[in-house]
Amino acid sequence: MNTIRLQNIVPQVFAANPDLQSEVWRQDLTLEKGKKYLVEADSGMGKSTFCSYLIGHRNDFTGSLLFDGRNSAEFSEKDWTNLRQRHISSLFQDLRLFPELSAWENVQIKNRLTDFATDAQIETWFNQLKISEKRHEKVGVMSFGQQQRVALIRALVQPFDFLLADEPVSHLDDGNGELMGQLIAEEAARQGAAVIATSIGKHIPLNYDKIIRL
Repeated sequence: MNTIRLQNIVPQVFAANPDLQSEVWRQDLTLEKGKKYLVEADSGMGKSTFCSYLIGHRNDFTGSLLFDGRNSAEFSEKDWTNLRQRHISSLFQDLRLFPELSAWENVQIKNRLTDFATDAQIETWFNQLKISEKRHEKVGVMSFGQQQRVALIRALVQPFDFLLADEPVSHLDDGNGELMGQLIAEEAARQGAAVIATSIGKHIPLNYDKIIRL
């Protein structure tokens, strides 16, 4: 997939607001494969809603959401499943990890479905993010910042054209945020993919092609 286009999209919750100021809502915005985007937002402006639209978890909007020119209104559940398995990988703000499983098990649950990364590659990512000693620790006893790094590794064990990262470094210090940024940049470049990162303040350090104000 090469493009995601948001064409005059307005969430229903904002429909009655004629003074809405946004570079996303009520605009014609195209996101292109291979580029890096930062979507900045104040709280309550629909950042998580925006992310949910891109992966088909919500459709409570007017306007058109197009993937390579195809309107998402025509998508079947199979189409959305294929999009999430092969084209858009997500690092969720709430992470959605299994707390009773280890960090390694959380990553491997997805990797066994995709058969995308080798164990050696996954170990390298754990080392790169400085959580190798946490691999066999239950996620539920890890700090939120450590969990964010586990969730990133899980997001990388699949093919993608777009990596959607919702506030990926909100609980990390600058050093670990830089490590995450480096890994995201490397893997996006390896797959020729775009990065769409969101922020309501602190953001992942990347060389962004465009900063968009939600």
